[in-house]
Amino acid sequence: MKVHYETAGESNGDNGDVVVLSNSIGSNLHMWDPQVTPLVDAGFRVVRYDTRGHGRSPVPAGPYSIADLGGDVVELLDTLGVDSAHFVGLSLGGMTGAWLGSHAPERIRSLTLTFTSVRPGNVDMWTGRAKQVRAEGMAAIAEGSIGRWFTRDWIDANPEQAGELRQMTATTPAEGYASCCEAIAGLDLTGDLATITAPTLVISGADDAALPPDHGARIAEGVPGARFEVLDHAAHLGSWEQAERFTGLLLDHLEGAR
Repeated sequence: MKVHYETAGESNGDNGDVVVLSNSIGSNLHMWDPQVTPLVDAGFRVVRYDTRGHGRSPVPAGPYSIADLGGDVVELLDTLGVDSAHFVGLSLGGMTGAWLGSHAPERIRSLTLTFTSVRPGNVDMWTGRAKQVRAEGMAAIAEGSIGRWFTRDWIDANPEQAGELRQMTATTPAEGYASCCEAIAGLDLTGDLATITAPTLVISGADDAALPPDHGARIAEGVPGARFEVLDHAAHLGSWEQAERFTGLLLDHLEGAR
C-alpha cells in the first residue's frame, strides 16, 4: 500500500543520508516537526510518512498487523528508489522499526526506537480502545491521549501547542486508529531482537506512563550493541516535550551510523 509522505532536504544519491520518520498511533507526520529542520541542516534527506489509517494515508479495513505496517515502509522505500535508510520510529513507529530491523535488515542502515515496546501487553485495553473509537469516535479519547503524551507541567506551560496536538488525535480516522490498536494488541517481537544487526539507539521517557523505561531497557538488552537513553521530564511524546535533547541524541546516533 502506498502511504502519504513528505520529503525535505536534498539527496546526494547516498542512501546513508536518508532518514525515515515513523509516527505514533493517533498522530501524523507533523509530530516530527521539531526534528525536520535540524536533520536537514545536518545534511540528511528526511522522509516522513503517515502510517496507514492515519493522516492522509489510505484507511483500509482492519485489523492491521505489524507486518502490514512494516511492508508499507518497504513499499515506500521502493517508491523512492532508496535501497536502505536510517529508520526512526516513536511508539507504534518504533514497533514498526523493530519488525523491519529483523525482517527487512537489508533495507535498514540504523534504527532509533523511541518511547516504544516490543511487547506492550494490556491486550484488553488495546482491544477495548479499538471498540470504543469505532463506537464513539476519536474525540472520546483525544484528551486522554494528550495526558499520556505529555507531562502535566508541559501541557500547562504550552496550552496552544497541546491543543493543536489534541486536534491531531481527534482528527485521526477512527478505523485507522482502531486497526492499529489491533496491531499492537498481543504484539510480541521479543524473539526477533537478537537478529537485529543495524546500529540501534533506544530512547525512553522517565515520565512515560504508557510505555515506561523498562520497555525500552528490554529492547536495548535484546538488540546486540544497542545504546539506551532515558530522558528526564519526558512522557510519551518526548520528541516534542524534550525536542532539543531528543534531537541531539538522534543526530549523534545518525552521524555515527552514517
